[in-house]
Amino acid sequence: MNQELQENYDLGNKLFEKGKYSEAAPLLESFVKLFPHYADVHNKLGIIASFKGDLKKASEYFEKAIEINPKYTEASLNLAVTYNDLGEFRKAREVFAMAAQIAHPEANAVDPFIAGKLANEHFKVGNIYLEFDMNDEAIEEYRKALKLHSGLADVNTKLGIALRNKGLVEEAIVHFVNAKTINPNYGVAWVQLGLCYYMQGLIGLAFEEWEKALEYNPSLKEAETYLKLVKKEDK
Repeated sequence: MNQELQENYDLGNKLFEKGKYSEAAPLLESFVKLFPHYADVHNKLGIIASFKGDLKKASEYFEKAIEINPKYTEASLNLAVTYNDLGEFRKAREVFAMAAQIAHPEANAVDPFIAGKLANEHFKVGNIYLEFDMNDEAIEEYRKALKLHSGLADVNTKLGIALRNKGLVEEAIVHFVNAKTINPNYGVAWVQLGLCYYMQGLIGLAFEEWEKALEYNPSLKEAETYLKLVKKEDK
């Protein structure tokens, strides 16, 4: 994939996320003509077609997305809704039943798409609690989010902050390290881990974390500020 196509793909997705469907559609359509095996693009084009009232076209896009990825729960649910709107109730029930079976192969399994949505809601509530210094409540929400979806660097980082606020620095460090492992480019985790080390008197380790944070994200002002302060103290 050349750079221009990659840029069109990225721009099309950004426009879609902003709800600018008319602008996103031609970019995504041109992309999928060249790369027809991107299930997420077919799903997005299906949503756009549905929004425009072209339910037949929407169903075709959703069908293609599921053909590419039979476990694409979101596309399956979108197709079931579209079939229902088209009056094809038997098809709607069949697709919905298959989606449920794929999403819940085990009795207590949670569909990854739903788990991600729920985790995000717990994360939002946790952030509100953290804002008002209600750390116990924030920790509870962040733990719920990670139970649903453990691979979230931002949730691990916020949980680490709440734990550190309560003086649980060693446990906080574990979550900051987890965040770094999940996403090494997430500079905030490096900054917060540096603060933990600094609080424990490990100045050298703190310095290393903040330098690494700037290496990954040169615009991270917090890391730059902490480095300057530590250098002044050394003088």
